[in-house]
Amino acid sequence: MTRTKRGYVARRRRNKTRSFASSFRGAHSRLTRIITQQQRRALVYAHRDRRRKKRDFRCLWITRINAATRKNELYSSYSRFIHDLYERHLLLNRKILAQMAISNKKFLSIFSNSKKILNPQIKEILLSNKK
Repeated sequence: MTRTKRGYVARRRRNKTRSFASSFRGAHSRLTRIITQQQRRALVYAHRDRRRKKRDFRCLWITRINAATRKNELYSSYSRFIHDLYERHLLLNRKILAQMAISNKKFLSIFSNSKKILNPQIKEILLSNKK
């Protein structure tokens, strides 16, 4: 029986996984079995962290908006500011609001020029003046 040469399919597959793991350190870039395990873990981390990045950025935007609302002292908290926006049907997402808070320091004056003011002291003064 003649000898069968297997060809290059397996070597090509291994070279592909090795090129994926070329930046890994130690045996994680040299041993085929460990390379495949680490490749699987790397892809799982990448999938997980794409979702995580969205969560982290939303948290950052909320922190920036909260800092700006408290600094201008028109609203006592972020939640009251967002509630006021929803009541007035000003539907801006948090990314845009955070960019406005960074670029324009007095951006809350745009939103505070409405009939509804959430600061209780100012609200009482306005109600007493109307009577």
